[in-house]
Amino acid sequence: MNVADAKRKLSLYLELIRWDRPAGWLLLLWPTLSALWVASHGFPGWRLVAVFTLGTFLMRSAGCCVNDVADREFDRHVMRTARRPVTSGALSVRAALGLGALLALLAFGLVLSTNAVTIAWSFAALLVTLIYPFAKRYVAMPQAVLGVAFSFGIPMAFAAVQSRVPLLAWILLLGNLFWVLAYDTEYAMVDRDDDLRIGMKTSAITLGRFDVAGIMLFYLVFLSIWALVLAYRLPSAIYLIAFFVALLQALWHGWLIRRRARDDCFKAFRLNHWLGFTVFVGIFLSYWGR
Repeated sequence: MNVADAKRKLSLYLELIRWDRPAGWLLLLWPTLSALWVASHGFPGWRLVAVFTLGTFLMRSAGCCVNDVADREFDRHVMRTARRPVTSGALSVRAALGLGALLALLAFGLVLSTNAVTIAWSFAALLVTLIYPFAKRYVAMPQAVLGVAFSFGIPMAFAAVQSRVPLLAWILLLGNLFWVLAYDTEYAMVDRDDDLRIGMKTSAITLGRFDVAGIMLFYLVFLSIWALVLAYRLPSAIYLIAFFVALLQALWHGWLIRRRARDDCFKAFRLNHWLGFTVFVGIFLSYWGR
C-alpha cells in the first residue's frame, strides 16, 4: 500500500468514527465527568479523569463502527447517511468491525486500571452498546435504549470511585436518559421522512405531532431530576445558576425546532453538548468553591 492509499484509508477510518464531529462523544463525556465529581465530592484525580475521558472517546468510536455496520442497508436510503464509509462500500464490514473491536479492547484496557466492580459493569455497558443498533428495528422509541447506553458512564464512574453503585447513580442515569431522549429525538426529526419510507422506528415518528412538546418535557424532566437530587449536595448559587442557564438553552432548542425544519433540528442536536457542559461546569465550580 502506497502513501496515498494509506492516507485515504486513514481518512475513511476517521470518518467512520466521526473524528470531525466531536459533539457525539462530548454528549457522553459531560455526564460521565459530572458523575465522577459527584462520586468523589470534588476532583477525582487526573488518572480517573484521563481513564474516563479517553474511554468515552474510544467506546463512542467503537459504537459508531457497530452502528454503521448494522444500519448499512437502511443508511443507503437516508440522504444524510448514504455516503458513510461502510454504507457506500468504501470500507468493508470486516474492516469496520475490526476497528470497533480494537477500540473496545483499548477501552477495556483502561477499565482494567480501575477496580473489579467497574470491570464487571463494563460488560453490561458493552452489551447495551451492541443492542442499540438493532433496537431501531423493534422498539417504538429506540432512543430510550440509546439513553441507557449513553448514560452508563455514570454508574461506572461511581463504581470506579466508590467500588459500588449507589442509588444516586441510578437516579442520575434515569435523569440523563431523558436528556438523551430529548437530543436524539431532535436528531431523529432530521431523518423522519426517510425513516418513515424505509420502516425505521424512532421517537420522532412515535411522538408524531407531539414531538416538540415531548422534547421539551424530556429536557424538563432531565434538569429537574438532576437539580433535585443534587440540591443538598451542592448548596451553591453557582449550581443553581448553571442549571438555569441549561434551562435557557433547552428553551432555545425548543424555539429552533418549533417548525421542524431539518437544518434547525440538526443545529439543536449539535448544540446539546453545550448544555451538558454547562451542567458539568456548575457541578465543578460548586465543589471547587467549597
